[in-house]
Amino acid sequence: MFHDQLPLVSRYAGILATDGVERGMIGPREVPRLWDRHLVNSGVVLPRLPQGATVADVGSGAGLPGLVWAIGRPDLQVTLIEPLLRRTTFLDEVVAELDLKNVRVVRSRAEDVDETFDVVTARAVAALEKLAKWCMPLVKPGGVLLALKGQSAPEELDGAKRTLGRLGATDTLIRTYGEVEVPTTVVEVTK
Repeated sequence: MFHDQLPLVSRYAGILATDGVERGMIGPREVPRLWDRHLVNSGVVLPRLPQGATVADVGSGAGLPGLVWAIGRPDLQVTLIEPLLRRTTFLDEVVAELDLKNVRVVRSRAEDVDETFDVVTARAVAALEKLAKWCMPLVKPGGVLLALKGQSAPEELDGAKRTLGRLGATDTLIRTYGEVEVPTTVVEVTK
């Protein structure tokens, strides 16, 4: 999945497993399942991303999925949007340490960002209805919101359809990615 970018993803995994735990970016119990639950879970969506796309990761936290996508696909221009200073400081340090030229970190709430992107994503941030209000204004016309969700995706989509329609959604679907033990469930919303 990561091909020649695997060494860089491994370095990121090492940062998450050490400094990331020490600084509260991930919990210590996440370390043994870092690859399958976080890195691969994020990486399996890479084929869905258009070549050369601009991507916004809303509520980026420790950089999942945004940093994984930026590492795995250097053709992407990834913006990590995160309101908390301690998290943006961590993200800035990781971007510098991994020398990622295709990533910028923006300390802001999503609703205060005055820019649009080809792809907007979020993982483990909020229920879809609330997430839509933050993310859909960031999606360019013809772009897509890729909300990484779990088993609650069908219920969340049902509860958010009216809001999504008001926010310009033209199509919605739920897809799973990855031939792994637990595939990644993504709610895809086209604008």
